[in-house]
Amino acid sequence: MHSTIKFTILLCAGLAMTSCVAKKKYVSLQTELAAANKDLGKCGESLNEALAKLTTCEKDKENLRSELNASKNALQLREEQIRDLRAQIEDFKMQRDKQLDQVGNLTVLSQSANENIKETLSQLERKDKYIHLLQAAKTKADSINLALAVNLKSVLKDGIEDEDVEVKVDKTVVFINLSDKMLFQSGSYNLTPRANEVLGKIAQIVQSRPEVEVMVEGYTDNVPIKNACIDDNWDLSVKRSTSVVRALQKNFKVDPNRLIAAGRGEYNTLTTNETAEGRATNRRTRIIILPKLDQFYDLLNPNMIPNK
Repeated sequence: MHSTIKFTILLCAGLAMTSCVAKKKYVSLQTELAAANKDLGKCGESLNEALAKLTTCEKDKENLRSELNASKNALQLREEQIRDLRAQIEDFKMQRDKQLDQVGNLTVLSQSANENIKETLSQLERKDKYIHLLQAAKTKADSINLALAVNLKSVLKDGIEDEDVEVKVDKTVVFINLSDKMLFQSGSYNLTPRANEVLGKIAQIVQSRPEVEVMVEGYTDNVPIKNACIDDNWDLSVKRSTSVVRALQKNFKVDPNRLIAAGRGEYNTLTTNETAEGRATNRRTRIIILPKLDQFYDLLNPNMIPNK
């Protein structure tokens, strides 16, 4: 009887120990599983970060490719300008040498004639210096305008359709044509939210160029308009240009002393007003970025020629 009881006790103890071991092993496996899931989650986060970095790198690569193409175009234009200027210089030198040869062939000169020749040579020298001054100024202005146009195209390309914005260099100025639908509601001079987005980008470039002024020109099609607030197309074009000027001043802190508002009405069209597409093209706002006028007056002043 005692042997049976002992056996039973030993058997129960063995089962209890086996149960405890299995439970510990189970708890251990659960811990390992939790740790593995945690590591897996970290791996997933790392993978997402890597994918995000890859996407950023691809965007940077595309931006660099665009900038490289723009730089190549700018370099090509600059080389063409240099060739033109060199040809002009050679022509001026040939004209000067021809005049000097004609003077040198004279054998008998009176004192007064000799003084006249000296004065002529002096004038030729001053003229030559002035030509070089103008050429240098033109080259500098062309380079500034080209860089300005490249910068504007770069900041305006994101989120804006090509048909709604056009950036061009024309002689001594850079101008931006903005479509009517981008800036205003039909027949209105109140700016849309999208207009402020575009004007904000333009204002960044203008703020970085304190040496330039900004002229805003409003254009309409030839469809007559008249209501309680607007008398005609002249009135609408002026009100639209002043709306843009006010936004540049108040919303983006552009110095009002650098701003000019103008209205062109239904005139100075880009294309015919006989079609809906043509009228849509003619309804536009042009922002012209131009050097300050006093800089050109100084450029044309003969007294600005250096003595040496």
